[in-house]
Amino acid sequence: MFLIVAKYLIPKGYRGLTAFPFVFVKYPKDKTNAVLLNHEKIHIRQQIEFLILPFFIWYLTEYLVRLLQYKNANLAYKNISFEREAYANESNIEYLRDRPLLQFRNYLLLKKK
Repeated sequence: MFLIVAKYLIPKGYRGLTAFPFVFVKYPKDKTNAVLLNHEKIHIRQQIEFLILPFFIWYLTEYLVRLLQYKNANLAYKNISFEREAYANESNIEYLRDRPLLQFRNYLLLKKK
């Protein structure tokens, strides 16, 4: 994982973005934010499991489905299965150690958050 501070690359309202093998954070202080980095590491693992490009295709497709479902961009983003898994486990620093393969599947249920 390569950690890069890129203030202008990160969309407004977000603090991190992951595109294997890079993790971009908005501010220098984010380089030491364990919860944020764990969230992004979960995305690294998800991307590896999907061989990177299929991850982004699934991510975009699911975002569009959620956007149709919720008619709200932020709600659509928060309900992408990959994001639901990352947000649910970002505070558990040990999560990736024992995480089962393709664990995001447990977060696919179409459920409003």
